[in-house]
This record gives sequence, C-alpha cells and structure tokens, in this order.
Amino acid sequence: MKALDNLTRFEVEIAGHVATVTIANAPVNAQDSAFREEIIRIFDVLGGEPDIRAIVLTGKGKHFSAGADLGGRSAIAEQPGGFAAHNRLVRAAFDVVLECPKPVIAAVHGAALGAGAVLALVSDILVVAEDAWLSMTEVDYGLAGGVRHVLRSFSPSDARLVIYTARRVSGAELYRMNVASLCVTQEQVLDEARSIAETIARKVPLAVAAAKRSFGLTEEMPLRDGYRYEQTQTSALSLSQDTREALMAFQEKRTPVFKGC
Repeated sequence: MKALDNLTRFEVEIAGHVATVTIANAPVNAQDSAFREEIIRIFDVLGGEPDIRAIVLTGKGKHFSAGADLGGRSAIAEQPGGFAAHNRLVRAAFDVVLECPKPVIAAVHGAALGAGAVLALVSDILVVAEDAWLSMTEVDYGLAGGVRHVLRSFSPSDARLVIYTARRVSGAELYRMNVASLCVTQEQVLDEARSIAETIARKVPLAVAAAKRSFGLTEEMPLRDGYRYEQTQTSALSLSQDTREALMAFQEKRTPVFKGC
C-alpha cells in the first residue's frame, strides 16, 4: 500500500480483509516520536480503507512494546512548550487506535510496559501469550500516566494495584482478571488474533463499524441513553444494502457478498 511506504518503526501486511500491523523498532519496540507519527499514519490509512475490515496489532521480536523511549525526556523539558506538544502526540498515538473504525485485536507476547501496556489496552480485543506480562512502571520513574486507560480494563482494586506497585501481571493473570479474552502459547498468539480478525471480517462491515461506534460513544452514557443510541444505529442499518444482502444470504443458505453500502 503506497500510502504506507517508508515505514521505519512498523511493518504492515494485508491478507484478504485483515491487516497485520507489527511493531518493528528493535531491540524492544520502544515508542519515540517517529513511532507515534507512524502509528497515527498507519491507523488513519487503514481505518479509511474500505477493503480492510479488521486489524491485528503485534510486536516483532521478544516483546510487544517496552513502552516509551525515556531518553529524550530531558530535551522535551528544555523546549518551550515541549511537554504540551509531546503530550498531544502521545494522546493521538493512543486515540488513533482507540477510535479506529475497524476493530483492533492486540496479540501480545513478552513485555508490554507503560505506554506499551496502554497500547495493548486501547485495542478492542486482547489476546495474550502465556509468556506475556504487563506492567505500568510509571511510579518507578516519577511519572503518573496511564491511570484512566488502566481503569477501563481492570477492576478498581486491580487497577490501583497495577498502578501503585508497578508489579508484573502475567498473561495468565490478565486472563483471570478478565482483561484478556484469551491466553495461549506464544506460538499460538498471532494465529488466534488473526482468526478472530478473519471472523470479524466475514460479518456485515457496516454493522461492525456501527458496533464499534456504539462502544466508543456509550461507554460513559446512562443505560437508557446508550441503548436508545444503539437502536438508532440498527434502524439506519436496516435500510442498507449490506443488511438486506445478509438477510437474503441467510434465507438462501449462501455466503453473503458485502459492498460496504
């Protein structure tokens, strides 16, 4: 895909309707400014590509992502307005995944530290390897980011445990805590994530996109308002060509062909 040429921190592979985005910033997939600028470009492009229906996010090498590259923080502090610009870019790098109109399945192995943990948590579905571990290490370095994202995925008590102690939470613990949907061997983690993405890709694309919008918009709505919004989505979808095609294919016992309209 020409719009994603010249990437230095990522690799992108497309097979059918599924894109696999691999963090490839050796040795530990740390996140610097170039990383953030590239992930914004990647998810903006893939999110707007009609033929892509689901995205797998994973890491190359031993780890998913060891988090933010802290080497440049002193330079940021020395620049007038440096932290404001830096924080805006960091937020955008997470928001572009969180708000991507296509479902994102994170396949996590090895370490997901700090910003790496948040990157996994802003994905729609989390699949972890048995060797995976997550840790919010901000308190070890005099920082305090990630609390709100952690609170979305962990219970209040577990969220505080993770933030206050910077403890390592294993893949098995993430599954037990209902943070991850699956915990499998390292050899299986990417295949499992792709299998989920391929299943999503066979559903009505407009309906999946509507469901993701509903998750994003209704998360903090009262139940009555959230469900009312969802009903407006269903009413609009019922008039679409793809919904009619899905119903007709079901009646005719054949595979539907969707056109995104």
